[in-house]
Amino acid sequence: MIDARLLPLQRMLMQPPARWLVARGVRADQITLIGCGIGLLAALAAAFEMYSLALLGLALNRLADGLDGAVARLTAPTDRGAFLDIALDFVFYAAFPIGFIFADPATNGLPGAVLIACFVLTGTSFLAYSIIAERRGLQATDYPSKGIYYLGGLAEGAETIAIFAAFCLFPSAFAWIAWGFSAVCIVTAATRYIAGWQAFDAP
Repeated sequence: MIDARLLPLQRMLMQPPARWLVARGVRADQITLIGCGIGLLAALAAAFEMYSLALLGLALNRLADGLDGAVARLTAPTDRGAFLDIALDFVFYAAFPIGFIFADPATNGLPGAVLIACFVLTGTSFLAYSIIAERRGLQATDYPSKGIYYLGGLAEGAETIAIFAAFCLFPSAFAWIAWGFSAVCIVTAATRYIAGWQAFDAP
């Protein structure tokens, strides 16, 4: 919901470290892969109830997610990079709640499973819309430099990361937070289904 508003600030903050990395020959794909690895380690930390470490890993993963795009724009953006960026984001989004499920399966198992299922709804609706929009040559005015078409919604990246941070800060409340955000994800998916139904009605 607020990703487009945060994007100019994010890009301004990412420029200096991105220039430093480019000057040292670091490639965007390398940052994406390292960031995903850190995200998976953060999920593992959550599984062992090391929530402060999980929060640090979450922050570093998101830093990498911002840096890879900034580095790509300073060099040569590629389709492979765009693919890795979105695909590994979804790997992280699925893995992080699983860490909390392992930490307390009895309490967190059902709400965590429902949350991941709702992520499937938001993710598939996002990607399905993107595919058809690209086929029709549509441009996302809020995200003109993204590698694929971005359709916003009630639950976007910023909201998801805020919820993940809340998991780390209030792990005993994981179930309630997960149930609430699952409802938000269902609303997001529903609005995307409606948007696709309306936008792609005409040939």
